Amino acid sequence: MWKFIVRRTLIAIPQIFVLSVLVFFIASQMPGDPFSGQIDPNVTAERLAELREIHGLNDPWYQQYGRWVANVAQGDFGQSFRYSMPVLDLIDDRIWNTAGLGVLTLVFSYLLAIPMGITSGRYNDTMLDRGIAGYTYIGFAMPSFIFGLIALFLLGYQFRLFPTGGSVTPGLTPGTFDYVLSKIYHMTLPALSLAFLTTANTVQYLRSEVIDTKHKEFVVTAKAKGASEDRVYNRHIFRNSLLPIAAFLGYEITGILAGAVFIERVFSFPGIGDLLVSSILQRDYSVVTALLMLTGVLAIIGTMLSDIILSIVDPRIRVK
Repeated sequence: MWKFIVRRTLIAIPQIFVLSVLVFFIASQMPGDPFSGQIDPNVTAERLAELREIHGLNDPWYQQYGRWVANVAQGDFGQSFRYSMPVLDLIDDRIWNTAGLGVLTLVFSYLLAIPMGITSGRYNDTMLDRGIAGYTYIGFAMPSFIFGLIALFLLGYQFRLFPTGGSVTPGLTPGTFDYVLSKIYHMTLPALSLAFLTTANTVQYLRSEVIDTKHKEFVVTAKAKGASEDRVYNRHIFRNSLLPIAAFLGYEITGILAGAVFIERVFSFPGIGDLLVSSILQRDYSVVTALLMLTGVLAIIGTMLSDIILSIVDPRIRVK
């Protein structure tokens, strides 16, 4: 087991290196530069060229990459051109909002997916199963920003059940009970919107697991011994079907990170997804590079975590 974990961890190291090269290269090839349209329009072209030279933007991308790696090794991700502050400080202001949104989305996802998946598998090929399947088809087909806009319009503007933007009510003291409640309240609608779409995969997978498990020999034997249907589902089918779902926790985290980029933008939620989009539009290269690396590394870690959990659940997949 430990050999598998070490090997899987070592595999992640070159993945992170390749990711860093690709991220920096793509960021360096973005059109324009951080000074395009961001400073006084009366500044001369000579001064613009001087600023680009000072910040090393005229150097080849691989030279800029070498300097960036050397700085990152010292914990320095550079300065934000737009906000004139260290990138890490800027991200630190946003990352906890995204982390809270991700946790709440994960809770909503499993609260929705597990009952629906179990029900759909237990009563497969019935009208109830078809209704749940219709829900998952919508989840697969609908882009997250479209559903977010619909939820924002109906529940935010029309019925005014949830806030339409921000992460907390202004004027509250950080750390107080009211502050925490306000945070959760502002996260609820974005989290529900994201969870509505991310549950589709889990529901379908769990449905298949339940259908497959209920035809296995140990379930047939339990029924032959006179166990009630509820006992068979609760003690045998449900427990065995749920274990593989835990193995996909890392993939769920990756999906939530990807969806948060659009959902945060739609709801004007100040997280790293919203910061990434605005930084791309403003050509704030240092912030874009740091955020893409952060989300990429989290995706790699999530995938590695899923592989490790899956190897615990099913030892047959371990690499010998």
